[in-house]
Amino acid sequence: MSDIRRLGVGLAALGRPAYINVGRTHELPHDRSVEGMREATWDVLDAAYAAGIRWVDAARSYGRAEEFLGGWLAERSPEDVTVSSKWGYTYVGGWKTDAPVHEVKKHALDRYREQYEETRSFLNGYLSVYQVHSLTEDSPLFGDVRLQGALAEASAEGVRVGFSTSGPRQKDTIRRALELQVDGQRLFSTVQSTWNILEPSAEDALREAHEAGLHVLVKEVLANGRLAVHPPAAVQAVASGLGVQPDALALAAALSQGWADTVLVGAVSTAQLASNLAVTEVALAGDELEMLAGLSVPPERYWTERSALPWT
Repeated sequence: MSDIRRLGVGLAALGRPAYINVGRTHELPHDRSVEGMREATWDVLDAAYAAGIRWVDAARSYGRAEEFLGGWLAERSPEDVTVSSKWGYTYVGGWKTDAPVHEVKKHALDRYREQYEETRSFLNGYLSVYQVHSLTEDSPLFGDVRLQGALAEASAEGVRVGFSTSGPRQKDTIRRALELQVDGQRLFSTVQSTWNILEPSAEDALREAHEAGLHVLVKEVLANGRLAVHPPAAVQAVASGLGVQPDALALAAALSQGWADTVLVGAVSTAQLASNLAVTEVALAGDELEMLAGLSVPPERYWTERSALPWT
């Protein structure tokens, strides 16, 4: 059975009124006010903590996610929660579901310094891991020695420095980032990447990162909700045979990967979280894993389809 301590909660779909996750809309407060979304966030965090989950992931661009999380941390005062967040994108959606642009990316020293201070102010000393948000192999970070040095300073202060990846060339980014050093020391100690049964292309690189000592976080395990709401027929059939919903099966596939240290769930309600947590009752056999492995699609196709998902 799966170990719940390897699960974490991601707040991408809870910290702002609009996001691309399928199956999210009917689970959220009708008006999606700031207070309504704060309450929904706290409900999920309370339920996750009660179930034994001890990792929470946010980002500066997740609307008010850090603010919501910081308030929950201040109120609950947990002593055993690992908090990761990310810098590099700025939320510009103005708390509107129909904003023309929701976030803007910039990997530069001034953006890092500004957002690092903002994150620390919201998270009340709980920040454990700070990640470059959606690093790509052509990011200016790779040539910016001053930015690299600033990140290394955070590491020296006890904050683990990491990066997240997206897009069809995740594996190339991961491998390039593994080579990055400051003063003879590897810069990054964590990596967060998309992996799911439709898009496993980063798997070998993530295994290499794990073997090199990085903590590997896996995101978008449900393919932004598509595997829960519109699963392939084979996924539905296997899940039904195991007595669980497709979301639990997709999470079980991720947890079956020995290199995956933390698997993030993106539930926006306690009902979604409860369905996700059925993964703890799933044990996949070799033939089931082999069948699921055969469902992958070319990464270019996957990311093209993902980019077409509407913000709602």
